[in-house]
Formats: sequence, C-alpha cells, structure tokens
Amino acid sequence: MHQALLVPEVLLEIFAYVNTIPSTQTTSTQKSLAALARTCKIFHEPAMDLLWTEIHGLEPLLGCVTRLHPLIYRRGTRWDEPWAKGVEPLSAHEARQFLRHSSRIRTLNIKRTHPQLISVVPAEACVFPRLRSLSLSIAYLNLFLPQTLHQCCLLTVDEGLQSFVTHCITLEHLYISTDTLYCDNISQLSLLSDRIRWCTRLVTLACPMLDWATWKHLSCLPTLLNLEVDQGYDSRPSLSKQDIVNLSPFLNITTLSFRRLYGVTDIITVMQHSQFPSLKEFEFEASHLSLEEAEQLFHALSHCKAYRTLQKITICSFDDKFARPYNDEPLTPIPHFLCFTQLRTLQLMFRYSCIYLDNDMLLQAMSSWPHIRTLEINDSALSSKVTLHGLFTALGLCPQLHTLRVSINILTIDVDPDAEPIQHTSLRTLQLLNTPESQIADAETLARIISAWLPCVDHIYGPGLSWDEVNMRLGSLRAAAAPYVVRAS
Repeated sequence: MHQALLVPEVLLEIFAYVNTIPSTQTTSTQKSLAALARTCKIFHEPAMDLLWTEIHGLEPLLGCVTRLHPLIYRRGTRWDEPWAKGVEPLSAHEARQFLRHSSRIRTLNIKRTHPQLISVVPAEACVFPRLRSLSLSIAYLNLFLPQTLHQCCLLTVDEGLQSFVTHCITLEHLYISTDTLYCDNISQLSLLSDRIRWCTRLVTLACPMLDWATWKHLSCLPTLLNLEVDQGYDSRPSLSKQDIVNLSPFLNITTLSFRRLYGVTDIITVMQHSQFPSLKEFEFEASHLSLEEAEQLFHALSHCKAYRTLQKITICSFDDKFARPYNDEPLTPIPHFLCFTQLRTLQLMFRYSCIYLDNDMLLQAMSSWPHIRTLEINDSALSSKVTLHGLFTALGLCPQLHTLRVSINILTIDVDPDAEPIQHTSLRTLQLLNTPESQIADAETLARIISAWLPCVDHIYGPGLSWDEVNMRLGSLRAAAAPYVVRAS
C-alpha cells in the first residue's frame, strides 16, 4: 500500500471523490464504498462513514437486524409492500444491531413509519448524535434530539415539537409541511407559533401562517435570511386586528415568499407593517386577488425599504378553484415598481385580470430597470396599448434582457421593415400575447422585422395559429441567412 494512503486527509479526499462518481448500470456508488470498506482496516471507517452519511428510510438500519434482513432484502420484495406488518418489535439485543451505524448518519429522510418495531429504543435516547439534516413525521421526534441538527422538515405538529426545539439549539433551517398539516386547527397553529418562538438561530423558515407574536419574534432575528409562508389554499383563522404589533425591520431577510394563499388580507397587513431593507426576492401567489387587494399589495411592496436591493418580483393570481369574471378595471403595478432600480426579474401572472401597459409606461420601466433580464406580464390580454415600435424603442434601454412576455397590439405594424434596424442581441425568448382584436394581418412583414431587429430570436411563442405562420417565415429567413453568417465568420 502506498504511504500516501496512510495519511487520513488524503484517504478522505479520495473516498469523497469516489462518493461523487455517478452510478452506472453495473456499479453504484454504495457498492464501491462497501467494497472499499471490506478491503482493509484502514479503509473501513472512512468508507463506512460515507456509506451511511445519507439514509432514506429506516429500512437500511432495520436491515442490520439479523431477523429482519431477509424480510427487507428478499428478492422480489417491493418497497411499497407492508413487509413490517405483524413483525414482532425489536429486542434489546436487536436494538443494538439497529443502532450499529446510527452515529454515522448525517442526513435522514423517513417517509414510512414503523413505530411498533423500535418501541424498545428509550425516549430521548439521542441515537443519531451527528445528525444534521432530518425529514420525518413527529412520531419519531423523541429519537432525534442531537444538538448538531441544523436542518429539519416536519410533516405534522404535536406536543413533541416542544422538546425538539429546546434540544436542537443549533437548528438553522426549519420546514413545516403544509400539505399534511391541518392548519385550520387553531390549537395546532398556536402550538406551532409558540414553538417557533423558541428558535433563535433560524436562517430559513418555511411554515403556515403565524400569529402576530411570532411575526414580532421573526422580525427581530438577525440570522433569518429566507422566510416562506405556505397557506395551502385552505381557509385559515385570521389574525386578530387587536393584536397587531409594530414589527422590527427584518434587517437581513433576502428572500420572502407567500405561497398558495386563500386569503391575502393578513399578508398585506404584515407587508404594511414591515420594512425588509435587505430583500432581494419577493414571491406572492394567491388563489384570487381583487383589484383593491392587488393595489394595496403593490403599494405596500413599493413602500418597503428594499428599493436598493430588490432584484426579483413574482406575483401570481390563478383563480384555480373558482371561475371568476374578468376584472373590468386594469391593474397598474408597473408605476409602483419603478423605484426598484436593481430589478432583474419581474413576473406578473393574472389569469382573470388585465395589466395596463402602454408604450410610454414600458419605456419608463425599461429606463428604470437597466439590469432587467426577465420581464413576463401574463394577463387576460383583453387589450394592449403596446405597439411594435414602442416595444423596440423600450428594448434599446435594456441590453441584458433575455426573456420577454407581454401583450401587444399588432393590428397595425408601425415599424418600417426596410428601415435600418437597431438590433437587440441578448433577447432569446419572446412571447407576444396578441389581443383578440389585433390579428396578424401580414405575417411575412412581421417575420422580416423580427428577424432584423431581434437576431437571436428563432421562435415567437404566442397563442393561436397566427403565430405559426410568422414562425414558419421567420425560420425560412434564418435558414436563408445561415450560409452568409457562416461565410462571414
């Protein structure tokens, strides 16, 4: 054996590389590590540590129990079969076999539960002392209380959460699944809010809606960088207006996300009482936004202190559950967002609302957002005041724009196809939502204009068959120009 392999640092570097090699049809990474562990005593410990670093399910641990091994790994057994049904719990001796490699595990993900099998393991035994990342139901929390735990995803909430958050003092990333949590239960929400206030080192938090006291706690956390509130499109208890508190400024939060909202009043109130001076990304997804609620949200966002930092805004209203009529009045979000001079991405998606945009407003927006790379305004497209000339004029002010989706009125082509074009060479993805009253009258001319002004756009995405003809002619123009491009280069 080469002397270099006796140096622990060198050996760990080699094994770490083996752990990153993609699996093939004949050899998996786990088989390679297992083979190394059997090679010699020097290789055994580091190889076993890597082999057991990340475990999905309790089956690998239960497979170490002599009695259970043939049940778990017998040929033809499917993972979804209830192999543990009727199996006797572990004995004290078998519990030691079960825990043989538990101290090596750093990441553990449990989807199926077998609480009857491991009932012999004492409560709060801390059998995974080096665990750093955990995803499971609360049923096992008494076993997962290491002070090393940094990341956790919980599927349910019960009283076991109290000892969990008090023992895991280094917890930085906490995810509470909304899909399996009955968040219309006031007692569950109260318990969750209370336990989250015990967490003082959170960097990332994803959870259902919280009470005002918890919002106050989070607003003071200097470590908190990412916050996601997922309501799950279900009706939840509203926050009491009497309990509204003055929130601290959320000094360091960079990512703020509100997803699957059924009611938006409480979220807008939170925004109105917050500042977020370091915010870089904002996401808001609701089942429905009325005209008044939408304008309140736009106003609240524009009056927070993120005008120097905000780079991404995504606001969606899909109305998936209820077919609502189109709003008569258009929304006006663009003037509210002109203050965000560092904006890179703006995505506005409203299925049953129209967003007002004209040539002057688009020009002002592009002059205010010199770094913009993605602009997507996907609305009902009932009408549009943006013309082809207005679009090309605005594009000249945003040289980094890569993706564009807007409604456009092309009833009249107001660009001379024979004029000298000012080419925009960064745009790659273009989707034009032409309004019903503005059908494409001259596909050939439009294709010539797009080809000349936007040389990197090979296809225009848009509804209806009218764009198919434009794209066909655009493809012909690109193909005809290709030999000259190759010859010139």
